[in-house]
Amino acid sequence: MKGYTWRISLILIFIIASCVYLTPTLVDTLPTWWSGLLPKDKIHLGLDLQGGTHLVMEVETQKAVEGSLELIATDLEDSLNSQNLRFKRVARLGGDKVQLTLYDRGSADKVQAMVKKKYPDLEALPVFDEGGFVNMQLRINEKEAQVRKDRAVAQALETIRNRIDQFGVSEPVIQREGLNHIVVQLPGIKDPKRAIELIGKTARLEFKLVDESVNAATATASSVPEDDELLYEKRTDPATGAVSETPLVVKKKAMITGELLTDAQIRIDSQYNQPYVAIEFNSTGARLFDQVTAANVGKRFAIVLDSNIYSAPVIRERISGGSAQISGSFTEKDAADLAIVLRAGSLPAPVKILQNITVGPSLGRDSIHKGLMAGLIGVLLVVSFMAMYYKISGMVANFGMVLNILFLMGALSALGATLTLPGIAAIVLLVGMSVDSNVLIFERIREELRLGKTPHAALDAGYDKAFLTIMDSHVTALITAAVLFQFGTGPVKGFAVSLSLGIIINLFTSLVSTKVIFDAFLERVHVKRLSI
Repeated sequence: MKGYTWRISLILIFIIASCVYLTPTLVDTLPTWWSGLLPKDKIHLGLDLQGGTHLVMEVETQKAVEGSLELIATDLEDSLNSQNLRFKRVARLGGDKVQLTLYDRGSADKVQAMVKKKYPDLEALPVFDEGGFVNMQLRINEKEAQVRKDRAVAQALETIRNRIDQFGVSEPVIQREGLNHIVVQLPGIKDPKRAIELIGKTARLEFKLVDESVNAATATASSVPEDDELLYEKRTDPATGAVSETPLVVKKKAMITGELLTDAQIRIDSQYNQPYVAIEFNSTGARLFDQVTAANVGKRFAIVLDSNIYSAPVIRERISGGSAQISGSFTEKDAADLAIVLRAGSLPAPVKILQNITVGPSLGRDSIHKGLMAGLIGVLLVVSFMAMYYKISGMVANFGMVLNILFLMGALSALGATLTLPGIAAIVLLVGMSVDSNVLIFERIREELRLGKTPHAALDAGYDKAFLTIMDSHVTALITAAVLFQFGTGPVKGFAVSLSLGIIINLFTSLVSTKVIFDAFLERVHVKRLSI
């Protein structure tokens, strides 16, 4: 008894632990005393089992590099102004350069020294004269550009995660794939279109002054002054749903950006019963907002999100305190989504949706039903075969197979792994592997019995001789599962997780659990012939 007490104890511990972890999945309402450290999460179901949306998005990383150059150009312009250095223009040139146009060589030397100190990572190209001006170009090298691209993908991943968390999707999968792709899985989502719009919005918020000196009604993108741009204010008629566009010419340079926000909340206007988004700036933003509104009383201030004007109110008075509001032709849902994207921050670069697969919940239920039916039929056939061919020993193998499934489901629940349709296929495959291991053992035992050994000696020899074969086959299968997990995505990973856990558990049940049943039986009951 002493030789297998620890094995029986271990099996009982695993059975109890598996039942405890599976209870939340099997019981609709947990009893009131089920609290504290007891598990409360059900087995997570994958996208293919409960429905939802699978997205593959590409971060347009080159835009992030261009955005960085725009910021550098703005910062250089501010620095030149603050140091009273004369210049004509500072602007981004192409996808990897910033050009400074200066009036004389003396200023160029000073600017060169300043730029070298401020932006050592930028490569300064030789200064050249053109049209009576001195031009200086700064280029971002490939290594630095790649660093900025990698950072943009990482920031986009974090921003998308924040947006989805605030949107309220449970158990989403958000992960990076390759250099610039992001995979998002939203299981159980009911409004995929709204979620996609929320995730894909760049949400770059800018406050820009409206240039009233230009007639926006007759202006075109090519006719506006160099420092201006032509944008449109869109309004939706709540009664008819008709969308109207009003052109406005605004300054290219943003006075304040969304990076200075600390909060954004949906509010309802008490006078017009219309939703709007109330925003709060940090201390820097509050100070800037105060200065800008004080200096531009009587002018229009456009609130621009992703190059669309939401509203362009007239500044009636200086606004202190760091609070403002964004109003427009919002529905409550639009205003709530806008508040979410502003709170989560803007994407460092636009994202493009490459793949959009939506799985309906009915298809998921159908998959579960068919998967369970296939598993049940497979298990019944195997149980029947083992019972008929190996008699009582076959029933021991069947018990080991049931333990396999119980332990695997308990492990999936305990580890918080996600069960997918391929995961169910892996469980069915596990049933076959479990039986295969026992068939190997039983055939070795039969050989030993034919040599005239006693049941106990034949049992020990059978397990010993089958051990290496079973171990070899399981280790090679485990390596395959590890490769699938490393390089696979989505459902393939789910298959690899279920398969890996199943292989490890099957080693335990086929080599330990079934052996201990035989040992306990043969020690207590004297048998002359083993039923096998």
